[in-house]
Amino acid sequence: MLKEIGSVFSFLTIFPSSNATLETIAKYMFVFPIVGIVIGLIIGSIGLGLSFFLDPLLVSLLVVASIAIVTGIHHADGLADFADGLMVKDTKEKKLQAMKDLSTGSAGIVSIVLYLLGLIITISLTSGFELFRAILISEILAKFSMVLMASLGNSASPGSNSPFVAIMKDKKKLAAAFFIMIIPVILLGETTGFVMLGVTVTLTLFILVLSTRSFGGITGDVLGATNELTRLASLMVFVSI
Repeated sequence: MLKEIGSVFSFLTIFPSSNATLETIAKYMFVFPIVGIVIGLIIGSIGLGLSFFLDPLLVSLLVVASIAIVTGIHHADGLADFADGLMVKDTKEKKLQAMKDLSTGSAGIVSIVLYLLGLIITISLTSGFELFRAILISEILAKFSMVLMASLGNSASPGSNSPFVAIMKDKKKLAAAFFIMIIPVILLGETTGFVMLGVTVTLTLFILVLSTRSFGGITGDVLGATNELTRLASLMVFVSI
C-alpha cells in the first residue's frame, strides 16, 4: 500500500518514485487526500517557519512559489487550458480542441495571473499556525475535489482522464476518500472546516455542470482546474471567517 501511495504522491508532485502506470495510479485515486496531507504539511511548515521572520506578503509569495515547485504546476496548466476552452464560442469539439492546444491563449494567461494574485493576496491575510492550518486543510480539500469530480463526472473524450473516471465509479472508493479527508478537516478546521468543505463540494459541482454543458464531460484539464480553484476558494473561506 505504501508503494502505491508513493506512486500517487509522485504523480501529484515533482518527487520521483516508482514508474507506476496511469491505471495503477487511477486505482488508488482514493488516497489523493493522503497526498494532500503530505503536501499540506510540507508547504504549511514552510509557511509557518517563514512567518517568524518575514513580512506576510513575502511569506505568501514564497508559499505560492513552493506550491508551484512541489506540485510541478501541471494542475495550473489545466486551469489555463480549461479557461481557454470555455472562452471558445463554438461546438463542444472546437472547445475540446482549444483545451488540447499546446499554446496558451489570452483567457488562459489571464486566468493564471488572477489565480496567482488571488493566492498571494489570500495567503498574506493569515500567518503563523493559522497559515499552517489554512494550507493543510485547503490542500486536502483540493485533492478530494478531484476525487469527487472523477466519481461524479463522465469523460468528455478518451485520454488521461479515462482510467480515473472509470475506476472512481466505484462508490466505495469515493467513501474511502471522504473518510480520509473528513477526519483531518474537522479536527483542524472545526466549524470553519465544515464551511470550507461545503464550498469545495459546491464549487466542484458547479465546475462539473459547467464542463458537462461546455465539453460534454470532464477531462484531465478539468480535474486540474478543479484542484486549483477549490484550493483558492477554501483558502478564501478560511481567511474570511
